[in-house]
Amino acid sequence: MRVLFAGTPEVALPVLHALLDSPEHEVVGVLTRADARKGRGRTLRPSPVAAVAREAGLDVRTPRTLRDPETQDWVRSLDADVAVVVAYGRLVPPELLDVPEHRWLNLHFSLLPRWRGAAPVQRAVIAGDGVTGACVFELEAGLDTGPVLARLEEPIRAKDTSGDLLDRLAQAGGPLVLDVLSRIETGSATAQAQPEEGVTLAPVLATADGEVSWTAPTAVIDRLVRGVTPAPGARTVYGESRFRLGPVTPVDGVTDLAPGEIRASKHEVLVGAGDGAVRLGEVAPAGKSWMPADAWARGAHPEPGARLGTDTSATTAGEEA
Repeated sequence: MRVLFAGTPEVALPVLHALLDSPEHEVVGVLTRADARKGRGRTLRPSPVAAVAREAGLDVRTPRTLRDPETQDWVRSLDADVAVVVAYGRLVPPELLDVPEHRWLNLHFSLLPRWRGAAPVQRAVIAGDGVTGACVFELEAGLDTGPVLARLEEPIRAKDTSGDLLDRLAQAGGPLVLDVLSRIETGSATAQAQPEEGVTLAPVLATADGEVSWTAPTAVIDRLVRGVTPAPGARTVYGESRFRLGPVTPVDGVTDLAPGEIRASKHEVLVGAGDGAVRLGEVAPAGKSWMPADAWARGAHPEPGARLGTDTSATTAGEEA
């Protein structure tokens, strides 16, 4: 089949590689986000999809919008049988969705209709879901509302960050997409409408969504930190400085620490929560690299009763963190 691929971040690469390696399919064009400035030097860098596609000699386009008539003419000129979308980051307008020559398929990392939107994996981890998955569905005008052609399930493990889980789902997505394309070619693909019940939304996470409330139960804090790792990242404040957190571990039997209160010993750092305490893993104080929490404590020497969190710091410090 002639395939138009649309995707941007690294999680889209397993599907792109699967299509490039498949003798049954030809990638005839790639849509991705424009090169962006990154790093301290603000160097202009291509998206992961653009870098791989250009290395493969593919025709890569980076329009700001798919409503651009020139881009739409290019899409139609490709004479693609199908378009495969994975985390592209641009809306596909009705003018292209209604092109009769090919179908637009989307690989979405949830068990639709649960977690429609931009951050399905993060929201599933934060909510404490025991299982999630991936779906290939037909794009339509609604937000992730189209009929589903295939799905797979993936358990959410106790220590999974959203990054861990997304990596596994992305790897599983390649074979899932190839299976759908094979069934489309043979005429055996059937699309099933999504049920009307069980719909939840997964809007994109802002930096503020990673702010830890130390009055929350340890299980909630654990899920939040894992859910926002690696992005947008978990954070709190120490004194008047921003303080980033890696995954934490709930600790049984510690009930004498107030929410946010720090207890540092030679080999661990505990922080009080609403119903107990958590053990910090890696931390990154303002202006510093990631380090083990006990190494930070040996240098910072937190005083007895010192706390993390905006509820025990100056209001301005919490706002600036």
